[in-house]
Amino acid sequence: MGDKDTSSSQTLISKLDIGDPLFLHPSDSSSLTIVSIKLKGTENYRVWSSAMKLALEAKNKFGFIDGKCEKKTDDSVLSSQWDRCNSVVLSWLLNSVSEELYLGQVFSKLASEVWTDLKETYDKVDGSIVYDLYKKINCITQNGSSVSEYYHKLNTMWKQFDAVLQLPTCSCQAAKDFNDFSTLIKLMQFLMGLDDIYHPVRTNLLTREPLPSVKVAFSIVSREESHRNSSNVTKNQSVSFVAKTNQSFDQRKREFKGPNPNFKCSHCNKIGHTVDRCFEVVGYPQGFKRKPVNQNGKNVSNPKSNASSVPSVSPFSPEQVAKILSLLGEKSSTESQSSNIGGFEIRESPGDW
Repeated sequence: MGDKDTSSSQTLISKLDIGDPLFLHPSDSSSLTIVSIKLKGTENYRVWSSAMKLALEAKNKFGFIDGKCEKKTDDSVLSSQWDRCNSVVLSWLLNSVSEELYLGQVFSKLASEVWTDLKETYDKVDGSIVYDLYKKINCITQNGSSVSEYYHKLNTMWKQFDAVLQLPTCSCQAAKDFNDFSTLIKLMQFLMGLDDIYHPVRTNLLTREPLPSVKVAFSIVSREESHRNSSNVTKNQSVSFVAKTNQSFDQRKREFKGPNPNFKCSHCNKIGHTVDRCFEVVGYPQGFKRKPVNQNGKNVSNPKSNASSVPSVSPFSPEQVAKILSLLGEKSSTESQSSNIGGFEIRESPGDW
């Protein structure tokens, strides 16, 4: 009989519609953290409660804390399922509070009681909270950060301030005028916190008629920031190109500046190389033309090459030069014949004359 009741209860629970608050998805575990922010106290209760409400509505479990999902006492199976869902929601609430608040609520049995207790304790707005929040808004400046980062930080503080005040909504003309005034204050706060490099853009925006909204002002300043960044990139590329060109020029200049005076060979006493690279020790490469060296060990130029390189000016024509050379050749042959006849060398002494 007991097995039959268990089987029927499982069948009933499995037939729960996905839109029923008693339906639990396999991912709905008690160890789940459904919001990323933890409740610390009065200073962040409004933010935490808004985030928690959104998460519970997405899970279709907000009825367990506002009392709309009541426990059925006439059906034991659904009553047991309600207790299970209540425990899961209670665990989600405890997982999203600080350790100090956790110790004070861990012994609670109902999620709705914990939610009500936290609201009555920390949903308190006094002058000090409004003062601190408004002071933070007016102290926020760009301070070298990007325009987008500065605007989003300021916009977050504005939304927190509006949530703390909880102004009533109305469609009358007075409400519209108040919203226009609030938009004007936000525009001034945004422009005052910008860096000084955006002074021309700020002046342009303030002289417009009518004044733009804070979103339009943010869009214009963002475009100016993008233009400045692109200009800086182009300028840096130009400077880098000039620096690289100068570096290569200096490198070529160092390559052709002659022998390095820091190196001196201990073998030939010449500068520009060391003994392990001296040609007189390791040998001259093939086809190397060695310059003549004088007694002092210095290279001297070849007189023949210098003579051949200097153009000569002669008063004789090529035919006259050839005839003179032939006469000199005949004269030298006649002298050799007279001095050497029959293979005997004739030697003349001073006593023969």
